[in-house]
Amino acid sequence: MIELKNVYKTYNLGKSNAFEALKDISLTIEDGEMVAVTGKSGAGKSTLMHIIGCIDDFEKGVYLLNGEDISHTNDKRRAEIRCRDIGIVMQDFALVEEYSAIENVMIPMYFDRTRHDVKRKQRAVGALEQLGIAELMDKKVSKLSGGQKQRVAIARALVNNPSIIIADEPTGALDVKTSGEIMDIFRKLNDSGITIIIVTHDPEVASACRRIIEIGDGRIIN
Repeated sequence: MIELKNVYKTYNLGKSNAFEALKDISLTIEDGEMVAVTGKSGAGKSTLMHIIGCIDDFEKGVYLLNGEDISHTNDKRRAEIRCRDIGIVMQDFALVEEYSAIENVMIPMYFDRTRHDVKRKQRAVGALEQLGIAELMDKKVSKLSGGQKQRVAIARALVNNPSIIIADEPTGALDVKTSGEIMDIFRKLNDSGITIIIVTHDPEVASACRRIIEIGDGRIIN
């Protein structure tokens, strides 16, 4: 379960200027939920994703993940939590173009030094099979379509068996048909018990989720 209590996030812009991106955010996301986070550009959606995803820290407030207080941890600890619990999918895929699909999927596992290379490859193949693209494993990412790249990105997010997947505008660079296919994948993952959080400005994507949290001017407004 994800719990944020009175969280504030401020970005210092220099010369005594500061931008308060999140203001007094309190929310709870239960295990197994599929939630959309919506709002206009600049509302604070991506900042919230970065905090929930342990990419960034915050100044004030409390973050409990499965009952563990992970507020204000250092970069190393946040990376460990991401590796253990959270898979992240980005709008621009964030793949290494010159690597093959399977090489990209294996990247998160290199942070786990206890795992042998053979086991890493087996896990990566399994994730690609789960996404229906095992036949593309040796193909360079630069040769893949947008939909195929997003499937590789989801496979990479899945490879460490996370309990939570956070997707930032996962359909933003895709056509309508492919977007629908990607949302079907997220629904199936959610049906398997994974908590899904999708950051989006697309009403159709949001409506496909089971709950919507709307952000405006750094605050939860709905």
